[in-house]
Amino acid sequence: MNSKFTNAIGIAALIISLGFIGVAGTACGQGRPAAGDEAAGGLAVSSGQDRTLSQAPSSGRPSASATQTDPQEQALAKLTEDERNTIEIVRKNKSSVVYVTNIQLVRDFWYGSEEKMPRGSGSGFVWDDQGHIVTNFHVIEDGVEFLVTLPNGEQRQAKLVGKEESKDVAVLKLDGNVSGLFPITPGTSKDLLVGQKVVAIGNPFGFDYTVTKGIVSALGRKILGAGGVTIPNMIQTDASINPGNSGGPLLNSAGELIGMNTMIVSPSGASSGVGFAVPVDIIRKTVPELIRFGKVQHPGLGVTFLPDQYARRADVQGVVVMEVQTSSAAYEAGLRGLSRDRYGRTYINDVITAVDKTAVKTYDDLFTALENYKIGDTVTLTVLRNEKSRPVKMQLLRD
Repeated sequence: MNSKFTNAIGIAALIISLGFIGVAGTACGQGRPAAGDEAAGGLAVSSGQDRTLSQAPSSGRPSASATQTDPQEQALAKLTEDERNTIEIVRKNKSSVVYVTNIQLVRDFWYGSEEKMPRGSGSGFVWDDQGHIVTNFHVIEDGVEFLVTLPNGEQRQAKLVGKEESKDVAVLKLDGNVSGLFPITPGTSKDLLVGQKVVAIGNPFGFDYTVTKGIVSALGRKILGAGGVTIPNMIQTDASINPGNSGGPLLNSAGELIGMNTMIVSPSGASSGVGFAVPVDIIRKTVPELIRFGKVQHPGLGVTFLPDQYARRADVQGVVVMEVQTSSAAYEAGLRGLSRDRYGRTYINDVITAVDKTAVKTYDDLFTALENYKIGDTVTLTVLRNEKSRPVKMQLLRD
């Protein structure tokens, strides 16, 4: 879903979804910019054979194999500890990162015929040994077919397993034989610290397996995602991110996945040092549900809501209940939607202003608040009607 946002500081800064860019050397239509990474001291990595980081023998006559690798070992010995750590992270994970191409149906303007064409690309990573690939939702949005290029250069067809627009996460599954894959190692994002080192691997501008390095610049950011609601606890990083890195991994110094590169803030669409990644704790919660059910089962109230822009026009602070089915649990709990008089005039009845003790001003606030509960949990809503507030207890349903 295309999303552009304006930052009033100087010039318009666009928050740009990371993975939609034409593949170099192919007849691609224009795609949405995606974020890639290119930090100072960035390192381009090929999918070639791994090399050991062990030191060359310090004494005794070296063997023939040791003699052959001696120049490399000597070069590694001259590097700093941080450089050696970066190389180790890359070697551990480069076989887990893939290149995703989105193929869409394109209608010929003159003849009305449709044909399949590559319309964008991004990055992704191997989730498990069953062939599941994790990437951003906006990388695969509107696609009818998907091609996944593996680290060995093999290109494979993949099918969409599930997508979660609100978290900008999607899961593909490779067709055919899935042996020999190298799943990434998930870490956690709950104990991240501002200032710690991060490494990103992806395919910016079609340059495969590009590595950049940076730090965690900030934590707990709320950024509007491709699904139209904010993604909480986003990781901000200064690791250089450019179109094509969408869906690529953000890694800690142990080589563990801590986030998925998703978007940037930039006036030009290129890296500005302000990039954002979906935290791995959200990914670990979302991906298993997508694999099992094809979608995320959100807790909800079983009612529909008036879009926020109409509520603001009516000078209402809260989420306006638009429609309640008469046979629903919400109706039995006393919730009522919009009503009309005999002259056709529309009236607002119930406005939700809080979930338990969490204030709610917009649908985004309500959605975020309910995400902290599970289906079947009971919550107490604060509901305003005719300027009078009352509590309403409800059991959360599958939305």
